[in-house]
Amino acid sequence: MNEDELLQIYGLEPDKKHRESIRKLVHQEMENREAEDHEVLKLLCIMLFAIGSVEDTELIWQAKRKNQDAGSYIDVQLLCGAGFEETTVYLAKKGGEQANEQLLYLRQCEPYDFVEFSKDQWLSGYKAYYGI
Repeated sequence: MNEDELLQIYGLEPDKKHRESIRKLVHQEMENREAEDHEVLKLLCIMLFAIGSVEDTELIWQAKRKNQDAGSYIDVQLLCGAGFEETTVYLAKKGGEQANEQLLYLRQCEPYDFVEFSKDQWLSGYKAYYGI
C-alpha cells in the first residue's frame, strides 16, 4: 500500500478501532527490505501518534531505529502521541533495556525538540505535508 491508499482507508487521524491493523502494517513495513524510502512507515507512525496510545511509543521507536534513514524520516515527536510526560512516565515504569534507551533518548531531545510541544500543532503540520 502507498500513502494515498493508507490515507483513503484510515485518514491521517484514524479511529482507535484501526489501531491493531495499523500496528500490523508497521511490522510489515519494518520487515520490507524493498522499500525505497520510509514514507509509508512514517505515515503509519503518524497515524499511531494521532491515535495517542502510550504503548505504541515502543513500536514507533522500533520503526525509528530500523535504520539510519528511518531514523531521519520518523520525527522524535512521534514517540509522544500520548504526551511527553505520559510517555516518559510510562517508559520509566516499564523498564528494560529498550524502554531505558528510549527514555534516555527522549530526555536528551527534550530541551531541543519538545519545547512547547503540541500534538495538535504537529498534526497540523502533517496535514499540510499531506495536503489534507
